[in-house]
Amino acid sequence: MRYTLLENQKDLLALLARVLLMVLFVTFGWVKLADISGAVASMTTIGAPFPALSAIIAIVMELFIGIALMVGFYTRPFALVVAVYTLGTAIIGHHYWTMTGSAQHANMINFYKNISIIGGLLLLCVTGPGKYSVDRR
Repeated sequence: MRYTLLENQKDLLALLARVLLMVLFVTFGWVKLADISGAVASMTTIGAPFPALSAIIAIVMELFIGIALMVGFYTRPFALVVAVYTLGTAIIGHHYWTMTGSAQHANMINFYKNISIIGGLLLLCVTGPGKYSVDRR
């Protein structure tokens, strides 16, 4: 009874959660698509394997899969795939344990931000997209 308000709004909250969870991915996926050469250079700088391929994978995962999750398309499997991708980006791009000073601190924050996002993605994988989604149509 005390959670009735939340229960009555759970589908709207699931939609809001999907959009908020993916806004970071979609924004930076768009940035990478708009400047592919810059994305490849960035992948080279962080030491990503096969920088050109890594940039393409990042664009697909962040922009296209991110939009799919926003609208609730193949939500459960895509949420799991993005969770694995996010773990990979945390390890490759934010390896704070090899750094010192302010770079270490900034990358530690980003590493654990990614870990938190993985938690949200796993929860989305388990709970599903809610009523306001392509999956429910």
